[in-house]
Amino acid sequence: MTQPKLSVSGLTKTFARGSERIRVLDGIDLEIPENEFVSLVGTSGCGKSTLLSIVAGLEDHDTGSVLVDGQPVEGPGRDRGVVFQSYTLFPWLTARQNVEFALRAAGLKGADLRDRALEHLALVGLERFADAHPNQLSGGMKQRVAIARALSYRPKILLMDEPFGALDALTRHHMQELLTRVWERHRLTVLFITHDVEEAVYLSDRVAVMSNQPGRIKEIVPITIDRPRPYDITSTPEFMALHRRVLASIREESIRIAQMDDAIG
Repeated sequence: MTQPKLSVSGLTKTFARGSERIRVLDGIDLEIPENEFVSLVGTSGCGKSTLLSIVAGLEDHDTGSVLVDGQPVEGPGRDRGVVFQSYTLFPWLTARQNVEFALRAAGLKGADLRDRALEHLALVGLERFADAHPNQLSGGMKQRVAIARALSYRPKILLMDEPFGALDALTRHHMQELLTRVWERHRLTVLFITHDVEEAVYLSDRVAVMSNQPGRIKEIVPITIDRPRPYDITSTPEFMALHRRVLASIREESIRIAQMDDAIG
């Protein structure tokens, strides 16, 4: 049996609240094979971002394991590229220099450094804006620089936390199409967090729905739509049926949480 690229097993995470500890994640089990695109969806506060931060090595966990290629995650590493909703670009550096900053940390120098940065800016369609500073770029362009930077040092896994959440609807659609093209060309493993069910179904091979209080993997929905996927596929009966299935699973959680709150109140 092929070893998964990412394996999360029995993962739990608690936070202190006063004198008690609140269990945010409880027994998370998730395996992602190499080159698969998996989205995490769920109600607000279900622990999606916490789980991604643990996989990124930015937060610790209480019990369980997180493995990349069978090796435990013990902190941040270049085997995982991370893209957040905020662009996290250095405003005093150009687009090319922002990408080079990550590459320099990975040990590249000289012409190799510049060439790799320009290669990845071209990958996201920004070669003409290599010398522009972030304040000269639109929101979508800034996020493309962030994606180019995350991909430039060739990580094994790309972790994305609501990367298009701050963009307007049209730009968001363009970014989804761009990410799909990049993924189809380079086929890397992706764990993607979103509140947008349509986005999750369009982008993913599988969609993992999380329960809340505490966060668990409630259901994993295979997305059986062939690739490549033009954006007008979102209006097809097959797509809409998958969209309804994922949305219904999230809605069940929303109703359950509301009933729990009413009972407590």
